[in-house]
Amino acid sequence: MKRLLLLWDIDGTLIDGGHLCAAVYPRAFERLTGRPALHRVATAGRTEPDIMAELFARHGVSEVEPDLVTAELTSQLHGLATELRTVGRVLPGVVETLRALGAEREVAQSVLTGNVRANAALKLGLFGLAEFMDLAVGAYGDDAHERAVLVPVARRRAAAAYGHGFEAAATVLIGDTPRDVQAGRAGGARVVAVASGASSAAELRAAGADAVLADLRDTAAVLRAVRAPRPAARGSG
Repeated sequence: MKRLLLLWDIDGTLIDGGHLCAAVYPRAFERLTGRPALHRVATAGRTEPDIMAELFARHGVSEVEPDLVTAELTSQLHGLATELRTVGRVLPGVVETLRALGAEREVAQSVLTGNVRANAALKLGLFGLAEFMDLAVGAYGDDAHERAVLVPVARRRAAAAYGHGFEAAATVLIGDTPRDVQAGRAGGARVVAVASGASSAAELRAAGADAVLADLRDTAAVLRAVRAPRPAARGSG
């Protein structure tokens, strides 16, 4: 019986796609609007539709039909797939950690990511990580613009798939940005933050992570962190 639901962020936590993942958004914007993207927007920890919505707003463009946005985001990443596989990399300790957790029968692993579903599957497939995940119970950028509402989406899907609910204490989000931490807290999950992306360990602690790791190299430390009970004194912030 699956008793623990682990929800992994992808970019910055499991893989480093270099500049290519961020290149998808201005490319998609130009294809959808016929105009070059003249303004840059922050992308870390956000859903892809939310990133695109800000791009449209910054350029004075009316929002585009969500299905068209999702299709274009998917098309652009597929067009960059070969280059991404060459330029990108799996972050240190990821494979060993996913394999160790996957060997535990009570653990279900999936994703909570700002990527739309097709892009999440492509990235994980390119880097050989999809085999460790039950992607059917994940939560994705095309489920909601706001990352903060995605934890309940994943919990509902996991409950339907495994035949029982996953309480807050049995749901763990692992991510690398303050927005990941905030999403986990908003959804009632425990949060293990990894300082493998652009955010420092201090920033992740300040955001309210239950545990902060420098990276995923120490598999035993990761396993201890995801199994640890939530600290008794935790603010609601």
